[in-house]
Amino acid sequence: MINFGAGKIIAVPTNLADGTAIANPTPVILGTMQDISVDLSVEMKSLYGSKRYPIATGQGKGKIEIKAKYAEIDGGILGSLFFGKASTAGIKAAVFDNAATIPATPGPYTLTIAPPSSGTFVADLGVVFDATGVQLTRVASAPATGQYSVVVATGIYTFAAADQAKVVKISYEYSAAAGGNIWTITNETMGYNPSFTLLLQNGYDGKNLVCKLNRAVSGKLGLPLKSDDFAIYDFEAEAFADSAGNLGYICLF
Repeated sequence: MINFGAGKIIAVPTNLADGTAIANPTPVILGTMQDISVDLSVEMKSLYGSKRYPIATGQGKGKIEIKAKYAEIDGGILGSLFFGKASTAGIKAAVFDNAATIPATPGPYTLTIAPPSSGTFVADLGVVFDATGVQLTRVASAPATGQYSVVVATGIYTFAAADQAKVVKISYEYSAAAGGNIWTITNETMGYNPSFTLLLQNGYDGKNLVCKLNRAVSGKLGLPLKSDDFAIYDFEAEAFADSAGNLGYICLF
């Protein structure tokens, strides 16, 4: 048969990072596929005598590698397939270049941050003057011109009286209790890893190719962001035998 296009991959998580079986797994779709390859290989072992060429060959260790490029990042890929853990509700993010005007006399010369999604201020990420792009210097208190101070607990920025009425751009980190999903990257004990089944299907001109791998683990997840193009993410996995000693199947019809 002739194939055309990248086809479709669906992975079904089977085990968490600590080896716990998942009772009700949610299938994960790698969206907007660009490239998929399934590489089957074995080490060839050769027996030589006194002659130049081998008198016998045999297959040694083998492996099946899956490589995919896709354009839609999905929480299930991060959580279920790579990290192997459930997410917690919330948002951890940053706001860049939030423009605001320093109050004029008589002051106080303060600006209070109100993060999105009723969030909480977490950390200062810098302040610049809008007109010049010059970065202000952070100090503990009593800022002079070109300086600022911030109280992390309240998200209140204080500026010098001499900088009154100037527009500044404030960048900061914040958190919110809802609106997204968070996966905490932890330092796990080596050896444990999440696993999943993987099914690849592609069709052309009335013919179909199906490849299912009963158990696979992911060893690479790339996030290659670009300045002037769409991001195409990299996903790599390797298959191994399930408890029955089977790796999966390939079907043509």
